Amino acid sequence: MAARLPSWAWVSGLTVGATAAVIALAIQANHGAHPAAAVVTPRPAVSSTASPRTHTSAAPAPPAAPALPEQSGTGRRIVYSLGEKRVWMVDATGKATRTFTVWPGAVGPQPGRYSITLRTPAGTGSDGVAVEHLLYFTLASNGANVAFSNAIDGSSPPPTNGVQTGGIRLHKADGAALWAFGDVKTPVAVVA
Repeated sequence: MAARLPSWAWVSGLTVGATAAVIALAIQANHGAHPAAAVVTPRPAVSSTASPRTHTSAAPAPPAAPALPEQSGTGRRIVYSLGEKRVWMVDATGKATRTFTVWPGAVGPQPGRYSITLRTPAGTGSDGVAVEHLLYFTLASNGANVAFSNAIDGSSPPPTNGVQTGGIRLHKADGAALWAFGDVKTPVAVVA
């Protein structure tokens, strides 16, 4: 009859075998590729008593919009600067609520005080472009109608090639905003 090994011998043998296997696997793994661990930066804990902080970004702040021209009137109005090719929408308190650049026509209005005389939802500009949000406010020296408008397709106007246009073309979003702002009789101040 075969002699039986005591249980402690079995446990000792299995432990030595398992330890040898782990050591062999560790040596083999040491010679293989090593995965890179992600670097985790710990975040500070936020408590309910922490004061709010303003985070600043490294990106520079956008340039401030040009100031509303002096002597452009008072009260609610539209201000159009010939030299800056820019429009300001001014509320009743005298604060500019929106400003944007425009593309002036080949002929323009003289500096002065005007008002919106006619609103036309859509039409064709004298340059043949389909436009919308037309706000007429005067005639140019050659008799051309002067109006704010934007191209329906959102395009900028092409060179006029000698056509005497009086349209002051706006970006599409600006045209919609000016249309919502400018009713008939809304004052328009044109400055140099």
